[in-house]
Amino acid sequence: MKKYFDQLRPLERRLVIGVGVVLLIVLNWVLVWPHFSDWNKLTGRYEDAQRKLKLYQTAAAQKPELEREVKTFENEGEFVALEDQAINFMRTVQQQAAASGFGIQNYSRSMMHTNQFFVEQIQNINVVATEPELVDFLYKLGSGASMIRVRDLELQPDQPRQRLSANIRLVASYQKNPKPAKPEPASVPAAKTSTVKAK
Repeated sequence: MKKYFDQLRPLERRLVIGVGVVLLIVLNWVLVWPHFSDWNKLTGRYEDAQRKLKLYQTAAAQKPELEREVKTFENEGEFVALEDQAINFMRTVQQQAAASGFGIQNYSRSMMHTNQFFVEQIQNINVVATEPELVDFLYKLGSGASMIRVRDLELQPDQPRQRLSANIRLVASYQKNPKPAKPEPASVPAAKTSTVKAK
């Protein structure tokens, strides 16, 4: 190559060098310059991976505590058979209303929702009571073991303005039916084998 280059005239040498420089610039423009930002992208990906790793490690460290909380949720609330939950719910509400000194005017049909741990019974009731009776009812209803709570409460005075008319949406949480234990496979009795003695 050097021998060939020495044989060229000065003008031809300049031309070859110029073509080489242009070719080098074009190759850099096509192959090198587009990758100048690759290091920044790689650094960004590395930092994202480090953040995710730290997040996953934090979540993994919390696993025993979360498992304890799941077991606590699974054991909370009283267990009532699914077909008896609506009746148990209304009986508890009616008994507490009577103990607080008033009756339930009317109530809507109950609804049921389920989540991972509980079966929720939802009931809308309408009551007319004095302020102390209503406060006593709500306080004692929420302080028992039945896990009944008030989701919505609308208050307004009744017509004589001596009592409060309240529309209350109550929610009771019951344990889901425990998963039945898997039955053990029945053991198959060994077949009796008889031996015949040869005479």
